[in-house]
Amino acid sequence: MRGILALGAHLPHRRLDRRDIAAVAGGGGGRGTRTVAGYDEDATTLAVEAGRTALRPHPDAAPAALWFSTTTPTYADKTNATAVHAALRLPDHAVAADFAGAARSSVVALRAALAGGGPTLVVAADVRPGLPGSPDEAAGGDAAAALLVGEGTDALPVRAELVGAGARTEEFLDRWRTPGDARTRQWEDRFGEQRYVPLGRAALDAALAEAGLEAGDLDRVLVASPHARAARSAGRKLGVAPEVVGDDLGSTVGNPGATQPLLLLVAALEEAAPGDLIALVSLADGADALVFRATDEVAATPSARPVADQVAAGAPVEYPTYLRWRGLLATEPPRRPEPARPSASAAARSAEWKFGYVASEDRTSGAVHMPPARAAMHGGPIDDMEPRPMADATGTVVTSTIDRLAYSPSPPIVFAIVDFDGGGRVPVELTDCDAAEVGIGVRVEMTFRRLFTADGIANYFWKARPVRDADGTVVRAAAAEAG
Repeated sequence: MRGILALGAHLPHRRLDRRDIAAVAGGGGGRGTRTVAGYDEDATTLAVEAGRTALRPHPDAAPAALWFSTTTPTYADKTNATAVHAALRLPDHAVAADFAGAARSSVVALRAALAGGGPTLVVAADVRPGLPGSPDEAAGGDAAAALLVGEGTDALPVRAELVGAGARTEEFLDRWRTPGDARTRQWEDRFGEQRYVPLGRAALDAALAEAGLEAGDLDRVLVASPHARAARSAGRKLGVAPEVVGDDLGSTVGNPGATQPLLLLVAALEEAAPGDLIALVSLADGADALVFRATDEVAATPSARPVADQVAAGAPVEYPTYLRWRGLLATEPPRRPEPARPSASAAARSAEWKFGYVASEDRTSGAVHMPPARAAMHGGPIDDMEPRPMADATGTVVTSTIDRLAYSPSPPIVFAIVDFDGGGRVPVELTDCDAAEVGIGVRVEMTFRRLFTADGIANYFWKARPVRDADGTVVRAAAAEAG
């Protein structure tokens, strides 16, 4: 049986209250919130976080392929999936490829993975663009989702099997964005609605026919589309009861473009019961419909970071700060030299450390060296080290400082010295926090981020972020443990 083996999603820490938009932009806004990627996040870093969430409970999973879908890639010409592949430490024989440039690309990547081949990790991530005050700015959202697809095994059984699929393709102009443009343009709303609704109905009918099901058999129907009006209309005209249509997360997350279909599917499967029939209908440059049946394993491995919990978490960001992070509000930079262009050769030499955050552990003394070293700090033979992955390690801040002078897209920078559980000490920049929240004893975990971009090169590395409890409060170690 081939189907979905593991899943996970990632929502950025920050939330923009749409009511704040009109006061600054002179229009736009509305009710609810949207997720906002930090200044150090992009589609690549979001994808890494979603992939980590999906794979963390299954350390022995070895995807043979990685399909990365986004409409907001960091690079053209260069494959963006390779950075995700490196940060997730996937096998070097695993193929990594981009399905980029269109909202439909994520569903197509998922269908390609479900069609066959070995274990395949499908990841979608988007940072949605939009000019100040525009409907896209308010309705958009930033998010990532990941699904591991493959044949079930005793160690990693199928949690949801595909029982039917349908598609309709039709060329018409609905939404478009030229390369380099900061805004997406859209044709008149009713035109897209009139095209999409019958296409969605036809695709779902085809999927149900393949599965031998009727619309009334479905327990949940998820409708995803960058065309919000078409999605709402389709939800009413697919022949299913209104209560079966799932929340599109538009009022809390916003519409994260290519990520939306996978994000809705992850959220639905996290709440599904064995035997539930879930239909995913995606309306983007045509229509795709996939019908899944949840197996008895659907709740066997609960997600460490359920979508519902992430939706309820987060912290606010002020609208001017959001504009600055997006490069839509120019401000005076610190009077310090801007970062130099990262070295490609140096990055290649230290790829395991830079992307995988792999330290070295002295076989004799057990001391952990960060960054990895050939010579042990306590002496002994050279190259007597074992690799020590640290990306999933947690630690405690032993001292910290706030730097208001160093160059940063969002000053001040918060630096800390962190002692990791089980060994290892490193100076590291903190993110997803306010400076006042950080101090001795704060518990932290690692997150893959973009340090800066110079000469068009995104310099990725790891930062630390505070561990938070269910209500968002920063977790602190006991005084004795923190020293």
